[in-house]
Amino acid sequence: MEKMCSEFRPEGKKPEPAIGYMLVEALPYIRKFEGKTFVIKYGGAAMKDEVLKNIFAENVTLLRKVGIKVVIVHGGGDAITKTSAKLGLETTFVHGKRVTDRQTIDVIQMTLAGKVNQDIVQLINEDGGNAVGVSGLDADMILAKPSPNAATLGLVGEVAEINTRYIDLLCDAGLIPVIAPIGYDMESNVYNINADDAAACIAVALRAEKLIYVSDVEGVRVGNRILKTICKADAAEFIEKGIITGGMIPKVVSAYQTLDGGVGKVHLVDGQITHSLLLEVFTNEGVGTQFVNEIENETIAEGAAS
Repeated sequence: MEKMCSEFRPEGKKPEPAIGYMLVEALPYIRKFEGKTFVIKYGGAAMKDEVLKNIFAENVTLLRKVGIKVVIVHGGGDAITKTSAKLGLETTFVHGKRVTDRQTIDVIQMTLAGKVNQDIVQLINEDGGNAVGVSGLDADMILAKPSPNAATLGLVGEVAEINTRYIDLLCDAGLIPVIAPIGYDMESNVYNINADDAAACIAVALRAEKLIYVSDVEGVRVGNRILKTICKADAAEFIEKGIITGGMIPKVVSAYQTLDGGVGKVHLVDGQITHSLLLEVFTNEGVGTQFVNEIENETIAEGAAS
């Protein structure tokens, strides 16, 4: 028998209705978020593990393809440290922040705005996401000011102002901006800016629907359980009672400052969970913690979890 160009379905294999249910569950969220802006801070294991990197690229491409404007702000501290070591430069941290001299800022520009940024862009583009790599220096995007601890930290900066015109231009053209968090000042200094802080400031400037932190943190834990949703009043009480402690406190405080700045919701998701980004955005239960000012009485059709 000559080779057929037709194809049979496997015998005994029935369609998976669960897939259909999942797609239908996503429909209200797709409808709700079409045309809205999501700022995603990308970091942690999802930037290191090859499988997770490809999954992240697929996830953000899907978000863009269903009409969501996606803006990515990425970290890359490990890559900067490795490149510095290869060049014989010592790496020093003070209270979790990299001491940044002139040589180090050159490494950051070369690594963060170079290879790290372009690797992310390439993966997204392989999935058809139409990403473009930029840094805060492009089109005067991130105006920075020195850190209050500049005498110790050197060229570590804080965001003074975000110029959204270039970001808006890229998003309106159907592209995904992938932003390396580097800023400048009027004296031609270049600054290393914390990626979390840059993402929050960009989300506020864009009046984003969501700011989503993709990291190695699974969410806000109370006892042995992860909070699906946390409101501002409960967060303040949990901090006061010592239920939320340590490094989670600044994350929670920052989330509510971002909400006060006009962002719709802030999410904290674990990038080590397969497709955590899509599950958080397009399912009723989500997988991480969402921060809201007040608990809303939403119906599923309006986005119960997302």
